[in-house]
Amino acid sequence: MTEGLTLVAELMAIAATTAPKTAGQDFVLIRIVQGDDLKRLGEATVAFGQKAGKKRFDRDGGNVLKSEAVLLIGYKDAGTAGLNCGACGQPTCDALKAQPTYSGEFKGPVCAYRLIDAGIALGSAVKLASLLNVDNRIMYRIGAAARDAGLVDWDFVMGIPLSVSAKSIYFDR
Repeated sequence: MTEGLTLVAELMAIAATTAPKTAGQDFVLIRIVQGDDLKRLGEATVAFGQKAGKKRFDRDGGNVLKSEAVLLIGYKDAGTAGLNCGACGQPTCDALKAQPTYSGEFKGPVCAYRLIDAGIALGSAVKLASLLNVDNRIMYRIGAAARDAGLVDWDFVMGIPLSVSAKSIYFDR
């Protein structure tokens, strides 16, 4: 089934790529993780939770280790949409840009529209997987661990593990 799941991950990447973006500006980044990098990501997710003293990273890392692929979706250096809408909590885009940068699990501050763009890309990808009957679940913990382990250097990233089994490993956890 590995070839089938690779194809599904590639189709999910297409869905995320073609998802609508604010003002037609595309900052969404995508990476398919399999093989040795998948094992590294699963172990890094568990280790990140232990290091940070946070719950459920071990559970999600275990899910990664039982998966056949993970699709990472995020962005780097996305900037603002230039709409001066205030949704980010600042009165203008220039005010947001003037805020000091911080980096924890993710890097910010960030334009709300860039988060929406990432959310639409994530939703498009998981919708496609669901239509193809591939078990999946969006997990923020995978993204935090992928950044911490250096698998990606993106500002924001979420992970979507993929599995095919008689019962989804991502529910009733």
